[in-house]
Amino acid sequence: MEAAYKKPEHEPNGWKSKSSMPSLPEVHHSMHVPKKAGFFRKLLAFVGPGYLVAVGYMDPGNWATDLAGGSQFGYTLLSVILISNLMAILLQALSGRLGIVTGRDLAQACRDHYSKPVSFALWILCELAIAACDLAEVIGAAIALNLLFGMPLIYGVILTSIDVLLVLLLQKKGFRYIEAMVISLMALIVICFVMELIFSRPDFAAVAAGFIPRTEIVSNPAMLYIALGILGATVMPHNLYLHSSIVQTRKIEPTIEGKREAIKFSTIDTTVALMLALFVNAAILILSAAAFHSAGKEVAEIQDAYHLLGPMLGTGAASILFAVALLASGQNSTLTGTLAGQIVMEGFLNIRLSPWLRRLITRMIAIIPAVIVIGIYGESGATDLLILSQVILSLQLSFAVIPLVKFTSDRKKMGVLVTPKWMVILSWIVAVVIAGLNAYLLYTTIFG
Repeated sequence: MEAAYKKPEHEPNGWKSKSSMPSLPEVHHSMHVPKKAGFFRKLLAFVGPGYLVAVGYMDPGNWATDLAGGSQFGYTLLSVILISNLMAILLQALSGRLGIVTGRDLAQACRDHYSKPVSFALWILCELAIAACDLAEVIGAAIALNLLFGMPLIYGVILTSIDVLLVLLLQKKGFRYIEAMVISLMALIVICFVMELIFSRPDFAAVAAGFIPRTEIVSNPAMLYIALGILGATVMPHNLYLHSSIVQTRKIEPTIEGKREAIKFSTIDTTVALMLALFVNAAILILSAAAFHSAGKEVAEIQDAYHLLGPMLGTGAASILFAVALLASGQNSTLTGTLAGQIVMEGFLNIRLSPWLRRLITRMIAIIPAVIVIGIYGESGATDLLILSQVILSLQLSFAVIPLVKFTSDRKKMGVLVTPKWMVILSWIVAVVIAGLNAYLLYTTIFG
């Protein structure tokens, strides 16, 4: 594989070393992009990576905040979800641009730019963030299995480890199979929530008004805290590493025009996929507002929402659809989290391990703490572990966002395809806002 790799043409000279090995070498440039084809046929060739990324924006770690926001404050915080999503679209577009232009993923770029000690520290922080994300996803899937089939949480956690084998099997068949599975599970989640919205019959005028930002969100301390929770988890750090890698599965023309075209189609793919993620997150909050807020019930626990939905909406199907969507969300997220773990380990450390061993290590980092805590403390321990995972995630986020914005705004590293000035300004604003919100959220979580 190494001998067959060719350095991308027009690679800018702002890097200390040449990009020697591709990211995810087993699937790098494995998907053909037609050279002479119409707009929609070319777009179809690029559809996929955006959906793998969008999975992280509807993972079980986000559900509790959306449920709490809807049950406590009705539709008011929909504007926060919308703003969060716009931030996500911007940063994921930068991530895709980095991978397409430089032929490096974000981990490889960090290893090249920073000293070995700094790069190693960033790797440790990123591994912690991936483990934290994975933890939320594993526990979310286990809770869904418990709700649907009565399976004990500890068995559900162990069962989620089969995705290691699933990713290996699908990747051997081709990366398109992984994308197809992720998109299928996402479609299932969307269908479940369309049905939930039909059952809950929300006030659509109030829903529309909820997307307009209000000063009350800032002036009300309780509302601000939930809003910070939603904004604080805006961008999953592992998604930035993941996206900068998987865009390179497309075999594009290694020219300025070829890369410019790839950036355009990749951005469209990401934007559409993240708008679906916006629908899911908004639907969770709308469902919670329609079912619980109107009845004066505050719900933050996923299990409580499941048990209350059926009686309050007058149909048991509401609870079942909720749990099915949660299971699909958890399984989808663990698939993409496993891939991200491989990308980060290889990119930062520049090591090559057997695919099964890499994925086994990634999965064990998340599963072992979950099994131990659930085994000792039970269901309450799982909830505490979810909270801890979000704190760890908040702490690490800026260590991924700031390098990404820095690299993509550097003409020496990006050449003529450097990020446009208006995007650079917006990106730095977003980076500062996210850093500030996460610092505040972390402070209030620790010190109350």
